[in-house]
Amino acid sequence: MKSLIILVACALFCSCNGQMEVSFITSCTQEDRRCLKSSAQRAVPVIAAGVPQLSMKPLDPMQLPRILANQAGLKMDFRNSVVKGLRNCLVEDIVRHGDAMSITMKCSATVVGDYSLDGRLLVMPIKGEGRYKIKIRDIVVKFSFEMGHRESGGEKYWTFETWRYTSRVDNNVNFQFQNLFNGNKELSDSVHQFANGNWRDIFKELSPPILDAVMKEIVTEVRKLFNNVPMRKLALD
Repeated sequence: MKSLIILVACALFCSCNGQMEVSFITSCTQEDRRCLKSSAQRAVPVIAAGVPQLSMKPLDPMQLPRILANQAGLKMDFRNSVVKGLRNCLVEDIVRHGDAMSITMKCSATVVGDYSLDGRLLVMPIKGEGRYKIKIRDIVVKFSFEMGHRESGGEKYWTFETWRYTSRVDNNVNFQFQNLFNGNKELSDSVHQFANGNWRDIFKELSPPILDAVMKEIVTEVRKLFNNVPMRKLALD
């Protein structure tokens, strides 16, 4: 999903010089968007598997212990969630200007875990607790971020300042919630038919807390890179 966007973006700055060697990255100038895109695409499966030399943990699968939200009359509690599929994300476009960058990626992913829902799903009452699965096909995420600078020990480092993202789904989303309404099949079937028949609106309702959690996990990993590797070992130009 959007899970690899920031890490791929940061990896684009890496060179193979100095102590922190990142051999799976090709150095590119910011004007060479074709090179940036190609380098990022090669980095996706490597980063998804984890980069021990950068102290970056694996992101496929990604573990999300708990996500709590209460919005639009719906209480949501997702626990022990696992996101799979990020290693297959496709880089569609990259634009970099100095310390600012935006990356657009298309991903398909599956999220599974335990859930509790209570309230209204748009106009449909919903209540249940059990296992859940959300299958997302072709989510396109545009992630933009800016970096600041700091100095320590005579070295300059990037600091992760601001970030934002937008998303859309080009294909579809399928929702599966076990044990809705204490296992009432008729009510459960009605909810699933409604949710999967109106997946775009339902995804807008349910996805923000999940997507935000994914992005925060990635930001945490990116800060490990910036905190430990000087700019001179990351900057291409």
